[in-house]
Amino acid sequence: METADVLVIGAGPVGLTLAIDLGQRGIKVALIERNEKPLFRPKMERCNARTMEIFRRMGLADTIRAASHFHDIPMDIRLITRWDQPPLLHLEYPSIKRYREQIAQCDDGSLPLEPYQIISQYTLEPLLKSIAESMPEISVHSGQELTAFSQTSEGVTAETVAGDGTSRQFSGQYLVGCDGGVSTVRKGLDIALQGQGRIARQNQLFFRSEQLFEAIPAGKGRHYYLLPDIVLVVQDDLRHFMVNTTTDLGPDPEEFLRQRLNLPVDLEMLNVSGWNMNLLVAEHYGEERIFLAGDAVHLVIPNGGLGMNTGIGDAIDLSWKLAATLDGWGGPDLLPAYEHERRPVGLFNRDAAGKATAGVRSWMSVCGPEITEDTPEGKANREEVAALAETGQRITHEMNGVELGYRYINSPIIFDEPGHTERQFIDYHPTSWPGSRIPHMWLSDGRPLQDKLGKGYSLLCLADGEDTTPMVNAMASLGAPLSVLRFDQPALREVYQRDYLLLRPDLHVAWRGNTLPSDPKKVAARVTGNRM
Repeated sequence: METADVLVIGAGPVGLTLAIDLGQRGIKVALIERNEKPLFRPKMERCNARTMEIFRRMGLADTIRAASHFHDIPMDIRLITRWDQPPLLHLEYPSIKRYREQIAQCDDGSLPLEPYQIISQYTLEPLLKSIAESMPEISVHSGQELTAFSQTSEGVTAETVAGDGTSRQFSGQYLVGCDGGVSTVRKGLDIALQGQGRIARQNQLFFRSEQLFEAIPAGKGRHYYLLPDIVLVVQDDLRHFMVNTTTDLGPDPEEFLRQRLNLPVDLEMLNVSGWNMNLLVAEHYGEERIFLAGDAVHLVIPNGGLGMNTGIGDAIDLSWKLAATLDGWGGPDLLPAYEHERRPVGLFNRDAAGKATAGVRSWMSVCGPEITEDTPEGKANREEVAALAETGQRITHEMNGVELGYRYINSPIIFDEPGHTERQFIDYHPTSWPGSRIPHMWLSDGRPLQDKLGKGYSLLCLADGEDTTPMVNAMASLGAPLSVLRFDQPALREVYQRDYLLLRPDLHVAWRGNTLPSDPKKVAARVTGNRM
């Protein structure tokens, strides 16, 4: 029997991120994956800005960006009927290089530290796996399918079987199911999914072409909606592409694709499959010593790119709480706070994906067969679609508030404040309200504040005078790591709105005030999940 502190089931991006972050915190992890190697299939293809901030904290952002060809290519979206005609709608979004330039000039906290990144899951997953395999704290077990698991008040056990029928046993203190939408762990816990399942069926074609990206006459970008019925998604190496459609592919999917593309380019079909649109969230995020993360607890339609990115948020929230508990300073309320914090985010993001999908459907539903015709009826249909898409399509690509502005409300380990309960959706408004991600700000020496923050708690002091010793001692008495950082920088005070802020290891604000806490022991106990 192999023993580890945490058993992570599933080596997709969420499970790998969780394992790596735990390993970086000195926690021993057994990472168990049923597939022998990552599948070469398109799933996610965009790490959003918040995810890239997390990867930067883990020291992985530059490595991830280097694996993609999307750097100076704009992230534009086009709706077209024919390649040789002007688009019905052209939504312009900056390239990663251009976005970096904008971020460098921003001093009001409204932009993230890191831009988004186009990187296909079949690229990201092997990259993260190679990092996990290089870490002494992590043992990676590929080709091992979970068959049974159990828990007691003392720990957890898991049994797996390999392709040749041999079985293995694992034991640990905690187990996390990151094993996807058909999660064995979730089903074993008898936890139901809530929401809308199997809303619609999509056909997906995955293919390779050396010539297509350069041959596209409409200009460089990320997504091309070829009306009336397909969307072409460019992958990270500019040589692989994904097409989604609700249209029947007929007896020859490759011929269907050639006709729709209508470009004289090479084409190698790699995979044809189908997938269901779902808007589902688990009724619970775990039970006692067993937790769930990623697609195991939320299944959303890809519009808005909230699937894997929400899962990365799950992983980074759970990781520091597990590590704190195993290190002895995390109190009994810390791990239960995972569900308190992340399930509302899952529900909100599920509904946000639903709104984004409704926005796309608002114009796709009126696309008629005449939309490609050079007739008055075709012209009228194109104008109607363009008018609806101008509003509806933007939702999918402009949910900055969802990505950066999510906040943990009514968390048992955060000192919340009354009011300000409206969640951000499209626009992001920087705030230090308790539960929020601390907005990115540049320091006077040109470095970002986030890079100054360690793996533990951080007490930001933006005013002179008060003695931080009582707060330092209160955290030290629990064994919780705390760094004190003082800054004489008016811009920080203006954006962060208070003189003192206590940040958690995941960079969410746990407490804030214009004076230090009158009862520092109470604050220390609350934010670490301990009880007075």
